[in-house]
Amino acid sequence: MRQTTAPTGASEQDEMLTIRQVLRLLGNVPESTFYRWRRTGKGPRAIKLPNGAVRIRRSEFDRWIGSLEETA
Repeated sequence: MRQTTAPTGASEQDEMLTIRQVLRLLGNVPESTFYRWRRTGKGPRAIKLPNGAVRIRRSEFDRWIGSLEETA
């Protein structure tokens, strides 16, 4: 039987975003810029799947964006 509900502690907000989705959320930042951020440790934490695809949890993306906010 297949599980249809999210595991305990997970939420819809923790959807797995593709790099393309993240780039769109950032206002179409070039892909090369995003990968440079990853290489230098300035990007959001990511998950590398066995097939080589990279995903970012929505909660991690939101946390990362929040960490970039400057206080006025």
